[in-house]
Amino acid sequence: MKQLRYFDALARHGHFGRAAESCAISQPALSVQIKELEDVLGATLVERGPRQIRLTGLGEEFAARAHAILRSVDELGDLARASAGQMAGQLRIGFIPTVAPYLLPRFAAELARRYPDLSLRPREAITEKLLQELREGRLDTAIVALPVSEPSLEEMPLFDEEFVLVRGLDEAGDPVPDPSALREMRLLLLEEGHCFRDQALSFCNMSSPLPRDLMEGSSLSTLVRMVEAGIGVTLIPEMAVPFEARTAAVSVAQLPKPRPARSIGMIWRKTNPLADQFRVLAEIFRETAKRQLSE
Repeated sequence: MKQLRYFDALARHGHFGRAAESCAISQPALSVQIKELEDVLGATLVERGPRQIRLTGLGEEFAARAHAILRSVDELGDLARASAGQMAGQLRIGFIPTVAPYLLPRFAAELARRYPDLSLRPREAITEKLLQELREGRLDTAIVALPVSEPSLEEMPLFDEEFVLVRGLDEAGDPVPDPSALREMRLLLLEEGHCFRDQALSFCNMSSPLPRDLMEGSSLSTLVRMVEAGIGVTLIPEMAVPFEARTAAVSVAQLPKPRPARSIGMIWRKTNPLADQFRVLAEIFRETAKRQLSE
């Protein structure tokens, strides 16, 4: 099983160094384990080059089957945890970047208070990466914007929140622009890959080709600071306002109805035996978010 996990990491990363780092062992030790696995099989799984590796035809098929075996083994452990009915062990949970900074700290503290035997392993990444890691069994559950429309995943809606407009302090008294007016302004957006970017573009009825002067940032904090510097305007979710907009020299305004909004929810694999526990955790996250958003 240990060698299968090492080979699975190598197949995913395509690099001995990165695979070894993900497995918390040295690169030479990983190389030895892969060679021993090949010796047991009597066949070559990996073509070793000076700077990169490539799986052989057998290696490709072996990687797929090894991953399925490892996922089944992990689910056996989850099945045992589910039968015990206790919140304990490791919880690998993902968060999109427009949620994690604002709700994860309080959620983690609440879980630590209620379930001291539960070891939280949070992961922040864009939706596409979280979905991939869920499918591959590297995450147990995730908090994302819904819907994701993945047949293999269960979705549990938790709460909705509106977007607000952030602009310069000197514009605080100006009329709030409608979507058509926003299209003519210098709109600051998150870089490609963020679902919040797509939601903002949808509200403004903007699609490719995008305006040349449209500017991008890697985080909501960066966007708000760019607005503070007078570079443009942006949209942020309500949960980010106390953390970003109130500490910057900017003004915040509600957009005209129908206001843009998003639905936040928890997702997990339908085959995961810990589904009942995830529903309990989802309710705790909902309660935590409700308290924080009402402050």
